[in-house]
Amino acid sequence: MRCQGRAYGTGGAGFRSRISLAAPVRRSGRVLGCAFLLGGGFGLYQTVKLTLERHLAEEKSKAPELGTDLKLTLYQYKTCPFCSKVRAFLDYHGLPYEIVEVNPVMRQEIKWSTYRKVPILMVNGTVQLNDSSVIISVLKTYLVNKEKTVSEILTYYPEMKAKNDSGKDMIEFGNKYWVMVRDADADHLYPGKDTRKEEIKWRKWTDEWLVHLISPNVYRTPSEALASFDYIVREGKFGTFEGFFAKYFGAAAMWIISKRLKNRHHMQDDVRQDLYKAVNDWVAAIGKTKKFMGGDQPNLADLAVFGVLRVMEGLQAFDDMMEHTKVKNWYRRMQKTTQQVS
Repeated sequence: MRCQGRAYGTGGAGFRSRISLAAPVRRSGRVLGCAFLLGGGFGLYQTVKLTLERHLAEEKSKAPELGTDLKLTLYQYKTCPFCSKVRAFLDYHGLPYEIVEVNPVMRQEIKWSTYRKVPILMVNGTVQLNDSSVIISVLKTYLVNKEKTVSEILTYYPEMKAKNDSGKDMIEFGNKYWVMVRDADADHLYPGKDTRKEEIKWRKWTDEWLVHLISPNVYRTPSEALASFDYIVREGKFGTFEGFFAKYFGAAAMWIISKRLKNRHHMQDDVRQDLYKAVNDWVAAIGKTKKFMGGDQPNLADLAVFGVLRVMEGLQAFDDMMEHTKVKNWYRRMQKTTQQVS
């Protein structure tokens, strides 16, 4: 905006004299006008700037805390529900990570590890985290309070040898559903009276019940078993011959095994009904007034349930679940908030 005025004398002396007397008045008025416009524009700029800063601060406070100082490598099977749980957590919190897809037959990618299950998460190339729930609890503890290193936090989750119901040796981990934070941080992380207890309850429910419903449902019939293994072979890391045998022989084997799993976990003859009930129980626990179990933002239980259920996407079991339960709205919100980058 140009603010400087000019007066040119083009008449006689008297005319020039009148111009010379009037010019300072006009210049003064123009200067005041320009000053007024500049001041108003500056004030508007400051108002907009402060409003944007407040908005960005509010959005930042709502966003998950990033841990960009961690170099993470996830060893996984893409279609494994436990691996999907970990990816859902990492995606939601915006933690960058590399994926190493493990061949489920030879498992050469994890031959260096004495722990032979996936997921395995390597942190900064030196710290190994095993078990999906331990991985999530350790990382969440670190994100809430970075005073301790990941390796120090890991000591809160001791590895213990145990035997399952069949007498087979297995490895368990102490405290694996607990986020180890100070009382002040816990009050901020779990503002409601029972929110921490509910998060732990539903995380355990996911591992001890919901995840066991997946195989009997996706391998429920021979055709569903074949479709599931077609998906597994396409998404997994198989050689040509391995893929062929996995698809056809694996599908037949898992159709048979799914019947045993159904009996082992005391499911109904129609395993879909167990899936529908479990999912509706979850939605009912969230309630009608909240977007997520965690309130306006997902908590660790939301991420665990979502991670397990999404491995069925593209299969008949998933379509049936979306049609016959009340989970759709919550599930779509979870898809959006995790951004589906995995």
